[in-house]
Amino acid sequence: MSESSLLIEPGVETPANTDYTRRNFVKLSAAAGIAAGVARKSWAVETRSGIPYRTLGSTGERVSLIGIGGSHIGRQKEDSESIEIIRAALDHGINFLDNSWDYNGGASEERMGKALRDGYRKKAFLMTKFDGRTKSSAEKQINESLERLQTDHVDLLQFHEIVHEDDPDRIFAKGGAVEAMIAAHKAGKTRYVGFTGHKDPAIHLKMLRVADAHGFKFDTVQLPLNAMDAHFNSFEKAVLPELVRRKIGVLGMKTMGDQLFLKSDTATPIEYLHYTMNLPTDVVITGCDSMKILQQAIGAAKSFQPLSPEQVAAILAKTAPVAGAGKFERYKTSTQFDSTTNNPAWLG
Repeated sequence: MSESSLLIEPGVETPANTDYTRRNFVKLSAAAGIAAGVARKSWAVETRSGIPYRTLGSTGERVSLIGIGGSHIGRQKEDSESIEIIRAALDHGINFLDNSWDYNGGASEERMGKALRDGYRKKAFLMTKFDGRTKSSAEKQINESLERLQTDHVDLLQFHEIVHEDDPDRIFAKGGAVEAMIAAHKAGKTRYVGFTGHKDPAIHLKMLRVADAHGFKFDTVQLPLNAMDAHFNSFEKAVLPELVRRKIGVLGMKTMGDQLFLKSDTATPIEYLHYTMNLPTDVVITGCDSMKILQQAIGAAKSFQPLSPEQVAAILAKTAPVAGAGKFERYKTSTQFDSTTNNPAWLG
């Protein structure tokens, strides 16, 4: 890819030169530093059907810039609707599929398993997650997920919802879930391993430290990355640079806070998606509960070009007035999104 292809296209509108943007330009565009150093040079290694692809951390795998969130798959009234969305995504060049053992009581995995029949499995980079913190609970959930997904392996398996301060210690304790993860990897049930969480950057950093102490390496980490996060208890500022330094695959989520951000009357859906794409994320996972929303995600991926510092600052200026206390990031400030807090038996 030539250097010229990485430049902003002529005619792209730049933000209004408001007083707010002028006063806060340096502060609000700090996030662009990482993007300028990484994403702007390698924001796409190739395109497939117009969808940009990036390299997943140090794995060498190429994954679509947009990933389909599993939580929203399974909410449709009929199985056929979920299957249509998944297959349309794969047919349009998206290959990254997110899921979890606990989504919609297992319905998300079951419907995705049905969608991956008839040759669709080979089109997908398939990921799922489990909640168990003990070896026995994790092993049970991993096997149930594979059965629902109708496959003998996933491409990526992740410890789900690392949101409690003691989660890392429980996982890496004797008889902990890490033993099930290592066994699954050795048995070929997963090719890569990672973890997710949405509560506090400090817990993500602890998970990395505890893993280091046990000689365990993660291939991926999933975390909230969005234009609200940049202002409050920020994963982008605290965790993202460490993942980039370690060459760990970055999976961005909560791009629109499960639609809560759209109620803030700030940025548009496309601006939220483009902001996260502009970071050194390898995949931006977004919920697509209808064909209309899937087409929006596809359009955002196809139209994305690296943003200038001024464009980044303009988006952050829109969200700053309402983001400071985490009002719209309820996954950080409440237990509304904490499945394991509300269902402690899942931890084992």
